[in-house]
Amino acid sequence: MKAGIAAAKEGIMRCEMREGVRRRVQRSVQRQGDVQKRRVQRVVWGGEEKEICACSLFGAMNMEGERFGGEGVVKAIANMRVRGNGLGGGFAIYGIYPKYKEYYAFHIMYEGGNEEAKKETESFLNAHFDVVFAEEIPHAECVDVNVDNPPLIWRYFVAPNKRGEMLSDDDYVVQKVMHINTRIRDAYVFSSGKNMGVFKGVGYPEDIAEYFLLKELYRGYIWTAHGRFPTNTQGWWGGAHPFNILDWTVVHNGEISSYGTNRRYLEMYGYVCTLHTDSEVFAYAVDLLMRKQRLPIDIVAKIFAPPVWELIDKMEGRERELLRTLRMVYAPLLMNGPFAIIVAHHGEMIGLTDRIRLRPLTAGIRGEMLYLSSEEAAIRLAAKKLDKVWTPNGGEPVVARLKAGVVA
Repeated sequence: MKAGIAAAKEGIMRCEMREGVRRRVQRSVQRQGDVQKRRVQRVVWGGEEKEICACSLFGAMNMEGERFGGEGVVKAIANMRVRGNGLGGGFAIYGIYPKYKEYYAFHIMYEGGNEEAKKETESFLNAHFDVVFAEEIPHAECVDVNVDNPPLIWRYFVAPNKRGEMLSDDDYVVQKVMHINTRIRDAYVFSSGKNMGVFKGVGYPEDIAEYFLLKELYRGYIWTAHGRFPTNTQGWWGGAHPFNILDWTVVHNGEISSYGTNRRYLEMYGYVCTLHTDSEVFAYAVDLLMRKQRLPIDIVAKIFAPPVWELIDKMEGRERELLRTLRMVYAPLLMNGPFAIIVAHHGEMIGLTDRIRLRPLTAGIRGEMLYLSSEEAAIRLAAKKLDKVWTPNGGEPVVARLKAGVVA
């Protein structure tokens, strides 16, 4: 009886959280309505009107852990401008906060510059963390940069103050991030890892880089970038890519028709999708499978993009049993639909497409640098000469890792 009452209460609480999130996103979208009207979602090419519907992805990693500036990355993602429409751009950079590398770096946006949300959020942070440093994230003036309606954005370097809570530091941080994102109106934690940060907003990627002064202020050993062409939601600052939890980030091109099933499965493990975009589930699914359940990327790839049952039935032995088991146990995390993603976390960058490559991904290597991109031309802008360039097979991950003994 008690268990049934507890389950009912939990279900009611989840419904309330979903409704609160829906209202928050609706308010944000309404603020961005004038932005949507000013953007052009179609382009004329060769005298014909065409739908682009294809986001741009780019990633670069130095496998020796040497930090580099973002000039080449910004140039590469800007070269794929035609893939976006200015309703979202963003970057994830690793290794940018060496002075505070032992602390979680929270990047928090306050929609509409809501000072009450900031006050409530900072009170919550002070109650659950030791805040060692906080400041508004440096940025250019809006009049000088082509971005729309930026929120107030601050960063906080924090250490968990668990007060006896029996959780790992990472799980504690995830729990508190979910609380802020679902319970504090107009506040959203969009980056929460150590020694890394996400910078994103409404605009083309090169505009976002200019707004946050990325080329002037930051150097990292992994950069990922995204240019957005939203297909299911209007553009707003929180809905831009990359999506993040802890030090995991994902940029995504495609459309996941299984979003509802994926989201409900992740909610059972405490993740709440606050943006109602299909891409968000990738970040939480990667955190669940690779951090919490410690599955290797080759297994995760088979969960996200498994072979069809007809092919599995024709296999033999342990491979057939493994794939059957994964498809049954992790059926709700099968990502149904076309996708290409770049996943990053400290020490690793991964590229993956759906099993029949309905979205493009190209890889290239030059010395200690590995590049992933929607288009080969973008890679060749960042690196004039390449040792190797190839198109990965569908459903097979491309993985770049720091070399043995390297600590970034």
